[in-house]
Amino acid sequence: MNLQLDWSFFTWDLFTNFVIKGFYFSVQLTAIATIGGVFFGTLLALMRLSGNKWLMTPATIYVNGMRSIPLVMVILWFFLLVPLLIGKQIGAEASAIITFIAFESAFFSEIMRAGIQSIPRGQVFAGQALGMTYSQNMRLVVLPQAFRNMLPVLLMQTIVLFQDTSLVYAIGAYDMLKGFETAGKNYGRPIEAYLAAAVTYFVLCYSLSTLVKHLHKKIAVIR
Repeated sequence: MNLQLDWSFFTWDLFTNFVIKGFYFSVQLTAIATIGGVFFGTLLALMRLSGNKWLMTPATIYVNGMRSIPLVMVILWFFLLVPLLIGKQIGAEASAIITFIAFESAFFSEIMRAGIQSIPRGQVFAGQALGMTYSQNMRLVVLPQAFRNMLPVLLMQTIVLFQDTSLVYAIGAYDMLKGFETAGKNYGRPIEAYLAAAVTYFVLCYSLSTLVKHLHKKIAVIR
């Protein structure tokens, strides 16, 4: 097989005309899903650690259920089934944002639960001895330290989340991968398009992973 690449395909116009728009959406989706996932994931973690079975049971079922289903299936189910239930179409971008938050909450929940459990119990008891309520203890003592301990893991999960944004192609949302795919179709060079996409994702994610590793080392030194 003689594979000849058209190197003229790899120009800056490829990014300005097709990829930048999708890149903005991928970054936006990553940021919104991370913020929403951390927020709801923290709530789920607190529910699972509350000791109240009425809170623990639904949170456990939700987290384990979401972690057992491929993300692309969640995206497709929401995009195809919810409009049938509510009688109204939901855009691809809105569907992607909602499903990513719902899905990533389960993974961020486990990260936050591990972070909360890593805090020595003595600090919790000290807060109780000072007269703090459960919510005050969590808000002022436990959660700040848990976030700090889990920051490298949270950032690594965010990088994985950015990679997963490529799955929204399944419902037609215009993400970064869709930009490369569109360019490949327009110029009749699909191989070059997917090669450029792979290299771009690798460079971005590898660079971010390296930064997270340096951050992890700094946090370890401070400790």
